[in-house]
This record gives sequence, structure tokens and C-alpha cells, in this order.
Amino acid sequence: MSRHLSHAERHAISKVGWLRAAVLGANDGIVSTASLIVGVAAAAATRESILLTGVAGLVAGAMSMAAGEYVSVSSQADSEAADIKRERQELAETPEHELEELTAIYMARGLDRELAHKVAVQMTAHDALAAHTRDELGIVDHTAAKPIQAALTSAATFSVGAALPLMTVLVVPATLIIPAVCLAALLFLAVLGGLGAQTGGAKLSPAILRVTFWGALAMGLTAGIGHLIGAAI
Repeated sequence: MSRHLSHAERHAISKVGWLRAAVLGANDGIVSTASLIVGVAAAAATRESILLTGVAGLVAGAMSMAAGEYVSVSSQADSEAADIKRERQELAETPEHELEELTAIYMARGLDRELAHKVAVQMTAHDALAAHTRDELGIVDHTAAKPIQAALTSAATFSVGAALPLMTVLVVPATLIIPAVCLAALLFLAVLGGLGAQTGGAKLSPAILRVTFWGALAMGLTAGIGHLIGAAI
């Protein structure tokens, strides 16, 4: 009696495509909007002006994130497509050289030449282009560039992140906007760092410290600049 065991493993690397865009978008939304609010508030602006500036920053930032992610990831996708096209052409024109190339790759990973050649022959017979795309170019499905996914994820998470400091402005007294937004933003960043680390299978403390430190630095510099401009005006 034979037993067939299936073991489906879930690795954090499978989430890298959307997780990077999500963390980047949410982090940028929190930091940029909170910094903008703090800078404007430090210049002695009214609550209405602060909210208007924050909303404008949310809309502009979300659109900018979507466009920037789409363009940059599309460039990566174009490069990957060009490499795959070149590999397909080389397989058609010089199959013996490509087989030897695949053999060398498997030898570099620890197989002896005879076994490496056998593996290369079988992988080539099964799907030569897939074997070279994966083992030579390092392109696999869960790390391949996905422009639309990256753009939508970044825009959505930026909007959510930017909305959090804006909500803080609405619920606190005008005299407490700066400290309240700073504290709330640091709390949001800490939560974001923890969620990102947990989703990606990383340690919590380094991720939390990393995002809160840079967030605090950005808000501190912006508040200082806003105060100087307000005093000058």
C-alpha cells in the first residue's frame, strides 16, 4: 500500500510582491501626511488650513505613489521580458550551449558533472525556457514584476496611512494638534512595522524601531522648518 503525502509550505518570499508595495505605501502615507500636518501647524495655520493641506497631500500622494510604482515596476517587467525573449532566442539558435550552461549552473550548486548534466537534460526536455528563466535568470512567479498590483496596493495603503493623521486632527483640540499627530503617527508606524514584520515572518523589534525612528526624524525636521517659516512670515 503506497502513501502519497503532500506538504504545502507557505514561505514569506511568496508575499514579497504586494508586501513591499503595501508597507511602502502605508509608511509613506503616514510619514508624509503627518510631517505635512506638523509643518503647517508649526507655521500657526488654522485647523481648516491644516485639514485642506492634509487632504490635498493624501490625494496627490496616492496618485504619485500609484504612478511611480507602476512606472518603476513596469521598467522591471520590461527588463524581465527582454531577458526571457533573449533566452528563448538562444535556446532556438544554440541549444547545445544552453544545455551546457544549465549543467554548469547545477554543478555550481553542488552536483557532480554527470548528475548535473542528467538534470539539465531532463529539465530541458520538460520545459527548457522555464528552467533557464528560473535557474539562470532568477525569475519566478512570486517575485516577478506585477506593475498593476504594485500601483493599486501602494495607492490604497498610502490613502489608509494618510487618513490616520487626518483623523487625529479632527478629534483633538487645535492647541494639541502637533503633539497628538506626532504621537499618533509614531503609534501607527509602530503598528505598521509590527504587521509588516509578522506578515513577512521577520523579527518585530527591528522593524518597529526602523519605521518609528525614520518617521520621528522626518516629522521633527518638518516641524522645525515649519516653525522657522512661520516665524519668518
